[in-house]
Formats: sequence, structure tokens, C-alpha cells
Amino acid sequence: MNSFRDRLGCYVLPGGVPDSRPVVTQAVAAESLGLGSVWIGERYDTKDLPSLAGALSQVTDRVSIGAAVTSPGLRHPMVLASMGQTLQSLTEGRFRLGLGRSASWRWRAYGAPSPTLASLRDVAQVLKRLWAGETVEYRGPLGTFPALRLAQRADVAPPPLLLAAVGPRTVELAGEAYDGVILHPFLTPEAVARTASSARTACERAGRDPERFVVYAAVVVAPDATEEGRRRAVAARAAGYFQVDGLGDALVEANGWDPEALIAYRRQPALVALGGRPADKALGREELADLARHLPEGWLASSSATGDSASCASRLRDFVAAGADELILHGTTADGLGSLVAAVGEDQ
Repeated sequence: MNSFRDRLGCYVLPGGVPDSRPVVTQAVAAESLGLGSVWIGERYDTKDLPSLAGALSQVTDRVSIGAAVTSPGLRHPMVLASMGQTLQSLTEGRFRLGLGRSASWRWRAYGAPSPTLASLRDVAQVLKRLWAGETVEYRGPLGTFPALRLAQRADVAPPPLLLAAVGPRTVELAGEAYDGVILHPFLTPEAVARTASSARTACERAGRDPERFVVYAAVVVAPDATEEGRRRAVAARAAGYFQVDGLGDALVEANGWDPEALIAYRRQPALVALGGRPADKALGREELADLARHLPEGWLASSSATGDSASCASRLRDFVAAGADELILHGTTADGLGSLVAAVGEDQ
């Protein structure tokens, strides 16, 4: 890393969008700001990962292009392997493939198996063997594959393979089998420190070099935002995340917060009325932001970066000091990050 800016990345085309084309201008703007990476959160509608990443490979020259994240369950291992090395070739080595579980309701609705620790471990091993030029015979939770082989290998190194994680077992799996871990938004710097240490310990225990393992912390930011802007960027996102069974619980446990407060939040009538449907799909941004008022005071302030740009920049340095190698800025695209990047400065 040449500067602190190189440690920073941002999402492109965040949230649900009817038009995919702004991904190009957003990525170009991020590169012009001097950010080190741009990230795509795949959705199965207008945000197809390989389509977007392929487009960005041709309009950027320096930034890394990352998937944060896609699920391995909807693509055959051969398709994932081909996609990964093709994008790595198109970007001349700038692609990063991040995998994750997503939400269990999605896989029930799609009629697809939900990713497990076993399947996430196996897909990492299969992909790495394919990218190493091996012929892979496999029978396990991914399926039965008599002979997988990439007939043509890319003339660049394979893409780093990352795992999105919150819970301790998934964090340990990232250290054991992946090249890096992507940490969920709304972890405090203290939780990032504990989680990074756990992942690197698992990495070392597996006989791998922990110095080569990369910790990516996603941080929701709202620099120089109005109160309304902060509510939409930070509070509304938190309201959706903490409602989700499993995810909200894992965030509370990782941060050492009171689980009874989470139970009380989920008893809010507006959430109970959803009958288990995801709040961020069923409610508007203002409704979500209003719900966040029922989360304990201090939860969001301690796990995000808000205030003026100087305060946000200082907060980001706290996350890096805690053990994050790189930060994925969430909550705004590059066009809203100019003042924050200026406040960060050029130094390390």
C-alpha cells in the first residue's frame, strides 16, 4: 500500500437499481479519487457480477475490482472457476472473488441449497485446485463431479478468494481456507480487532502465512451528511441488518452487546407485522430509519463513521489500527466521498 487512500474502496451501484449503466461512471470516479478498490454486491436482477466486473475492467486501469459478495450456490464450480480467471485476465490481475452465504430465505425461495461451512470450504478447495491446473474428482456437498478441469488457464495468477463472515466459525473457516475475510458492516473497531486476530490465528493453525491473509472491514460512512442523509445511509441500513435472524445476532455477539436489546428491537410492531419477511425489502428508507430509533443509543455511532470528514477519517484509521488491512466504504458512492478522501490525505 502506497498511501492510506489505497486501503479504501467503495461499492459501485449499491442497493437495488433499475439501470446498470451508472456503474461505469461510479467506478471511474472512484479511481479518479485515488481509491484502491471498487466492489460489486451482486443481486440477481440488474447486478450480474461478471457483466458488471467485465465492463469495469475496460474503463479502469488501476483500482481492484471486487465481488462483495456472490454466492457459490447458483453457479457450478466450473462456471465460478471460469468466471474468476476470465475476470482476472480482463483486469490484468485486479479482480477479487468474494463469496458469502446471503440469507436463508433467499435460497428457500429459489429452491436452492443454502451454503454451509462444509460447502464453503469445499468450493474454495475445488476452485484453487482448478486454478492450479489440476483435474478434480469430487463427491460431497457441492455435488458429484467426475472430472473437472480448465482446459485453458489464464496467463495471470488466480484471483484472491475471499469469504464474507461474521460468526466465529465462518471467520475461522476464512482463515483456514481463503485468502482473506470480508467483515460485515456495524462491527466496532474492537470487534474487528478480535475477529481479525481469530482469522489470522486460524490461518496460522492451518499452516498458512497469516501475513498474507487480508482483512477487509466494511464500514458504513456518512461524511458531512445532513441528519436526513445520516438516517438514510446509516440508520436505515442498520434497521434492516439487525432484523435478520442470524446476522443481527452475530453482530451483537461479535460486538459484545446486550442480546436482550436486540430481542426488544425485533418486537417492534412494524417488524412483527412483516411475519419474517426481510425489512429492507418490505419497508421504505424512512420507515427503516424510524425503526432504528429503537436500537440502543451508541450501537450505530460506535460501529460506523459519521460527522464531519475529519471525524470520519479519524474513525477509519481506528478500524485500520484495529487490524483491518483494507476498508470497504458503504453508504455512499464515490461522488459523495470527495471530502472524506481529502481529509484522509496521502500519508499511510
